Amino acid sequence: MPDDLIRNWLRNRNTVEFLGIWERLHNPSFNPVEYDGIKMQTGLNSFSLSVKQWIEKTGAIGIPSKTGRYGGTYAHQDIAFEFASWISVEFKLYLIKEFQRLKEDENRRLTEGEGWNLNRTLSKINYRIHTDAIKSHIIPSTITPKQAGVIYASEADVLNVALFGQTAQQWRDANPRLEGNLRDNATIEQLLVMANLEGINAELICMGLSQSDRLKQLNQSAIAQLKTLTAAAQKLQNTVKSKAKAELE
Repeated sequence: MPDDLIRNWLRNRNTVEFLGIWERLHNPSFNPVEYDGIKMQTGLNSFSLSVKQWIEKTGAIGIPSKTGRYGGTYAHQDIAFEFASWISVEFKLYLIKEFQRLKEDENRRLTEGEGWNLNRTLSKINYRIHTDAIKSHIIPSTITPKQAGVIYASEADVLNVALFGQTAQQWRDANPRLEGNLRDNATIEQLLVMANLEGINAELICMGLSQSDRLKQLNQSAIAQLKTLTAAAQKLQNTVKSKAKAELE
């Protein structure tokens, strides 16, 4: 940094206050008494402050200055951003825009993650309704728990085939390197549809429909719901992209 430019920057009261707050947050050895004395002088025509004076008087660590062949004035990233924003309005605006973009991206990721967890939980709750319907209307009371497990798995695969076009075992055989099961790797839209299908299948079971008939109806329902959800998700994504583009421009 050119010395004259830094001196002019350090003469600014806002700069001194920023540096003082930064040092109080990060430097337990910072001298607040000397800092208050410096701050009181800012704004006077006679006021002048160098990096060396700032360090010697306050014990500051945010702007180290070294002499010698490899010497120079350096700054912590926080302070460097403040200095660059003071020099260049364009850089300051870029920094603001980038911060906004990162926060929007963070919020989007959090929202998507919460949505995935919510739909995964909803799917599990509906699965209980589904299994209760199977237990009440399909599984005879005389079979063993092991035999009942086969029927539960069979009915679960009815939903898998209706939505994903394959059974859980077929998915595992096709994706040996992926962790979790078929539903753990589903999209938010697929999980929401799965939760709906479990409720629909429970009703169809109570109505006494055969497995093949239920599969046909569930498949038709899955296709219709996914088309609607996918279109809605695409529309929302386009809106977000247009908004982000407009703000960057």
